[in-house]
Amino acid sequence: MLTAPRVNSMELLRRYDTEGPRYTSYPTVPAWSNAFGHPDFASALRATGEAGAPLELYVHCPYCAAKCFYCGCNALTTSRPELIDQYLDDLETEIETVTQSLGKGKDVIQLHWGGGTPNHLDERQLQRAFGMLASHFTFLPNAELSVEADPRLVSREQLRTLYALGFRRLSFGVQDLDPQVQEAIGRVQSFAMVQDVVAAAREAGFEAINLDLIYGLPRQTQESFGRTIQQVLTLAPDRVACFGYAHMPAQRPHQRLIEQDDLPDGSARFALLRQAVSAFTSADYAWIGLDHFARADDPLAVAQRNGVLHRNFMGYTTRAGQHLLGLGMSAISEIEGTFAQNASALPEWRSSIRSGRLATVRGHTLSDDDRARQAAILRIMCDLELRIEEIPRGIEDLDARLAPFVADGLVVQHVDRIEVTALGRYFLRNICAVFDAYLPAQRAAGRFSRTI
Repeated sequence: MLTAPRVNSMELLRRYDTEGPRYTSYPTVPAWSNAFGHPDFASALRATGEAGAPLELYVHCPYCAAKCFYCGCNALTTSRPELIDQYLDDLETEIETVTQSLGKGKDVIQLHWGGGTPNHLDERQLQRAFGMLASHFTFLPNAELSVEADPRLVSREQLRTLYALGFRRLSFGVQDLDPQVQEAIGRVQSFAMVQDVVAAAREAGFEAINLDLIYGLPRQTQESFGRTIQQVLTLAPDRVACFGYAHMPAQRPHQRLIEQDDLPDGSARFALLRQAVSAFTSADYAWIGLDHFARADDPLAVAQRNGVLHRNFMGYTTRAGQHLLGLGMSAISEIEGTFAQNASALPEWRSSIRSGRLATVRGHTLSDDDRARQAAILRIMCDLELRIEEIPRGIEDLDARLAPFVADGLVVQHVDRIEVTALGRYFLRNICAVFDAYLPAQRAAGRFSRTI
């Protein structure tokens, strides 16, 4: 159990409740260049194919039955299955184009379907989508296959189909179980429904269940969120992801359906996160990095204990593959020292794919300085410490940058390492920003969510 640290100073919260990245990459997406295009990504794919290391695959399924008000994903809504079939047509063309540069039959150690709502696909479409992947890639015997799912759309037949395809890890979007909160975010699903779906997944044979929660939602209180957490604990998930809601209506216009006055302020959000940490660690879940929790025997907790935890665009991961290949609208790849992102708008992505081109619209090739800072940020986000020899060169004023965190009890500087304290864990994003060479210019553009 981790005792939630006491924070008596509102000034401390105000000081660190700033805008900042979640650091699922470094450099973060706003630093990438539109000058990086499909020829650059094709070159990286060829180098990856020649290297022969196993791949992680991420496949983006953008369609949902309805859009939730809080959604920050690149998602589209439809009730027409033919539109999903058209998307799968284009996805198959993209896979063929990618493998022309990468090579066909490359080994895959991890597959994750995200969205959107992947289980908005019916059984035939699920089988078709997986068949497209299986005909172009080789799934290793120990490959981990995971998929995100909306409990409101799950059927037992769908679960059996996913299991038969090889999926063993399911991630259900719960977010919150309080009826008033659900009404405010446009996502109504009873606890009984979620309970039934989790039981059905285990009955179908799934080995690992993840539940997603969000703190900082409209009308959310400590009392209501506490009830949600206790209900979630009765389901005994293997992992829980507890994300902070990012209210960015300028970038996500549908979020304007959420009343600003209904949102908890920074101190209330902080209290909700501390409540989650206390509740889950009291129930013998390991606190993973910033916002994940896992049972002690879960591979994520084992990776953290062994010092091999990783973080990428899918969150915290065991990082079994050396390269992450993203497929579909808005998908991001991280291969051969480069980042590349597909077009986020469906027409633009589709136009590129149908023209026989990769859909890359921006990217970044890491410099030596980028790699050093990336490694430092990853170690802090994953290990909660950084050895002195891992500090990037060129940050001569590091002591001065860290001084406020040391004074506030968030960081301790040892002779051989920098260590994040129990209180500092809540401010990991702020601490990592010390190593971010691109952030000052990006903050002015208002591209990030609040760090608390």
